[in-house]
Amino acid sequence: MDAMDISFLGGPRPQRGVGVVAPFDFALDRELWRWVPDEVSLHLTRTPFVPVEVGLDLARLVSEHETLGDGVRTLTAISPEVVAYACTSGSFVGGVAGERAMCEAMTRAGAVPAVTTSGALLEALAELRVRRVALVTPYTESVTRSLEEYVAEAGVAVAGCAYMGLTRHIWKVPYREVAEMAHRAVRAPADALFISCTNLPTYEVLPQLEAELRIPVISANQVTMWAALRRLGTRAVGPYQALIDPAARGGPVLPDVPDVPEQEQQ
Repeated sequence: MDAMDISFLGGPRPQRGVGVVAPFDFALDRELWRWVPDEVSLHLTRTPFVPVEVGLDLARLVSEHETLGDGVRTLTAISPEVVAYACTSGSFVGGVAGERAMCEAMTRAGAVPAVTTSGALLEALAELRVRRVALVTPYTESVTRSLEEYVAEAGVAVAGCAYMGLTRHIWKVPYREVAEMAHRAVRAPADALFISCTNLPTYEVLPQLEAELRIPVISANQVTMWAALRRLGTRAVGPYQALIDPAARGGPVLPDVPDVPEQEQQ
């Protein structure tokens, strides 16, 4: 009996790849995928385990250039078109210059454009024309202050801040607590709210908070995927999220896929 002819099915549709280097304790792979369109695949790898709780020491350890380079090199066999470092504290702990150096190290290791969560944050704030931002973090006070310093160094004022003081199991924080902290942070006029940490779930709560607070609300995983995907010339998937869905923004609708800043193209 002849084998069934299934040539009419064709092969799988071509996929474009985004490589993601995440800290060893990253638990939200599924959330990252929610921002990704069907024609794009995510390829994740993690940094080596270190027995350190979430804090400034861990942020420095998981962002060392050698560690990042090793992570990127594990992805080169599958030829991603861009690589992203999905960690907020690890990418802001060295300040603006430190974040840029991390991108350069990743690009050297993989010969492709690189983004980090904190670099994507600044890109998103510029896209939304934010001058004053409120912050929510799950971190301790010292890590939160480091984020405030990073944002201020980039020329954006911090209008308010609320933090949870956690050092582990951040991915278990419920949406309800995230929403409560958001309202606590936005007590003074702000152009936007940023919810930090790629291990803090945020996808479902963003539209709700934007409706309640009447300002754009952006999060670590959202900006990471948005920035990586725009380098592919495509858009992240995020209905009713102001950063991604122009119809959800106040004021004039901006282009769907803005040009990447000139410095990013070099």
